[in-house]
Amino acid sequence: MRRYGELVLTPTARLAELGITLPQVVPPLAAYVPASRTGSLVYTAGQLPMVEGKLPQTGKLGAGVSAEEGYAHARQCALNGLAAVDALVGLDRVVRVVKVVGFVACEPSFTAHPKVVNGASDLLGEVFGDAGKHARSAVGVASLPLDAPVEVELIVEIS
Repeated sequence: MRRYGELVLTPTARLAELGITLPQVVPPLAAYVPASRTGSLVYTAGQLPMVEGKLPQTGKLGAGVSAEEGYAHARQCALNGLAAVDALVGLDRVVRVVKVVGFVACEPSFTAHPKVVNGASDLLGEVFGDAGKHARSAVGVASLPLDAPVEVELIVEIS
């Protein structure tokens, strides 16, 4: 929960304050579940930047997809991850974001992976405040499922 003066906002209330509605959980593309819990941790599957069941853009960073577009896609991936967490345990049970793993499909010369994955990290900071600060990996890869430009995984601690 995030404090503003004496008011304590839950993640759900903070999303509403930001004007953000969680999307529907993206159905799995293969043999896995969108999120899985063990103890006080929830791990999401890799989330693509799906919007209403479709990728808004395909391709690689540095070859038709800009870093700014990648940033927006990473933000959408994080929203999809939060939707998976919410469906499994309820978003307001999140105590903190532990780790974010971002995969960036890119040309070999592209090196702005951290800037792209900041789209996910910045959103988590907006929603969870200090509890949204996390460890992170930002990795460049040759390709991602469905030719998505970005994929993001979340690990969150719950109460």
